[in-house]
Amino acid sequence: MRLLVLSGLSGAGKSIALQALEDLGYYCVDNLPIALLPGFVVQMKLMLGKRQVNDIAVGIDARNMIDDLQDFRPILDNIKEQGMDCEVIFIVANDNALIKRFSETRRKHPLTNDDVPLIEAIAAERNLLNPIADCSDLHIDTSQTNVHQLRDQIRDRVGRDASSVLSLQFLSFGFKHGHPIDADFVFDVRCLPNPHWDPALRLQTGRDDDVIKFLEQQVIVKEMQADITAFVERWVPNFEANNRSYLTVAIGCTGGQHRSVYMTETLGVYFKQQRERVLIRHREII
Repeated sequence: MRLLVLSGLSGAGKSIALQALEDLGYYCVDNLPIALLPGFVVQMKLMLGKRQVNDIAVGIDARNMIDDLQDFRPILDNIKEQGMDCEVIFIVANDNALIKRFSETRRKHPLTNDDVPLIEAIAAERNLLNPIADCSDLHIDTSQTNVHQLRDQIRDRVGRDASSVLSLQFLSFGFKHGHPIDADFVFDVRCLPNPHWDPALRLQTGRDDDVIKFLEQQVIVKEMQADITAFVERWVPNFEANNRSYLTVAIGCTGGQHRSVYMTETLGVYFKQQRERVLIRHREII
């Protein structure tokens, strides 16, 4: 039996992620009080003999008692000690994205009231959920992710078929759009020659042949690629040996269109030949 605890900030996409898990065949329960989690797990184990319940997902949010939130780690450790395969996914977004979403949907944040405005409620929720965030195996930042992209990430990274194999994601991004907070390693490739300054290449991306040709002609690009490849090959096995389930290697350039995209594609293709679960994602392009 596998248990996924899904938590995160209101408006960041927890409900969408839970729906995606349900589509994958998970038995999903939302807004479960943390104090009831151990008993819920026991009940699910009893159901194993009566119906097919192998994958469980539980949504937990800030509407728990503060003491229960603080006790999340010992509760989680106790469940793991009973032999349960358990992972925690935490979904976040930046303040601007959350404010925009609440404004567009006209939904009320669960922690707002007449005396607490939205921005203060978001900050309070971040603080309340820190004990869960600190235990998470996977952070997903949806600040610049739409509903369909989030569903794809859940399907690709959490799908059961290869749950025992580390999921290695290569992510390109632009520094001018913000640092990806869900990255485990960040490599800055802004020192490489920039195709942006060639008018013929400016509107293309690192997936286009002309940009690829331009970058492959640069010796420094090949050297950077070799160094990052060697680092990943050297250290990823150590994370696997430590039972790590997810790892994100982020490659950043200025705008996230050319150099980082090319490097991410190149690294992703190389490691797909070496490993089972390798994902390639470009944050700034579709």
